[in-house]
Amino acid sequence: MDYIVLDLEWNQSNTGLEEEALKLPFEVIEIGAIHLNDACRMVGEFSRLIKPQVYTEMNQITSRLIHLQMQELERGRPFTEVMEHFLQWCGKDYIFCTWGDQDLKELQRNMKFYRMEPLSDGPIAFLDIQKLFSIAYEDGKSRKALEYAVDFLSMEKDIPFHRAFSDAYYTAKVLEKIAGEFPEVLKKKSFDVYHPPASREKEVKVQFDTYMKYISREFDSKGEAMADREVISSRCYLCHRNLRKKLRWFTSNNRHYYCLAYCDKHGYLKGKIRLRKSEEGRIYVVKTTRLITEQEAAALTERRAHARELKRRHSQQ
Repeated sequence: MDYIVLDLEWNQSNTGLEEEALKLPFEVIEIGAIHLNDACRMVGEFSRLIKPQVYTEMNQITSRLIHLQMQELERGRPFTEVMEHFLQWCGKDYIFCTWGDQDLKELQRNMKFYRMEPLSDGPIAFLDIQKLFSIAYEDGKSRKALEYAVDFLSMEKDIPFHRAFSDAYYTAKVLEKIAGEFPEVLKKKSFDVYHPPASREKEVKVQFDTYMKYISREFDSKGEAMADREVISSRCYLCHRNLRKKLRWFTSNNRHYYCLAYCDKHGYLKGKIRLRKSEEGRIYVVKTTRLITEQEAAALTERRAHARELKRRHSQQ
């Protein structure tokens, strides 16, 4: 499988008053990409400016950041034309790679705005190089700027940052470095969920080294989602047994829910549910389950006690 390292630049309204601002808060104005083969060697490049159709004035902050003027963009081509060429250039057997998790979402939002055929009818697996850099070289939790990663890896900075092609180029160089030193990290895929799974059969269930991820189909409400048996199940991802919960699902903010279960063979298992809202306003669930230590289980128990106390105080007000 090849790698398409993608970066976008986009413009936005200065006022937020345009009718299109709700449907298209960020209009893509530049696409840059690097094509790496399965050995992470550069074999192609793509760079196109896009002529704006929605925001015909450059946002002041955007202009200072990416050093693009509207006169330059007038020489670009329409978004749909550029996208058609880009997808042809990508080929067939590839995975998208981006620095962070926003580019694919905004690309698909622009495609929807222009009524283009979607990239997928469900979640798209991709490599978040920002996350992989943290896993490979830092704590796995921090998220640093691209230029920080380039400096950390002592790479030459031979073209300016903050343009789509240059940022895609540097991201590809970081990916190439990670692949050479920590190839196992490339197994840690992320999922863009601009389009949630269309049905129960298309729900995502992926097992990684230390945890399991589940992405549900859409539900009409939070209550319906939290009543679904698959959503609230606690299954050991090593022996695949359904486990009895030590702590039932609880929350302190009505967005993130936690539970604690115990596997006789593998120990304590923590479940975490994130409730997300789709572009259509419906609810879907991202659930992770992972094995934790006895000390972490005790901390989760204390967390539930704290959540219950907060709920009790709120009910007395």
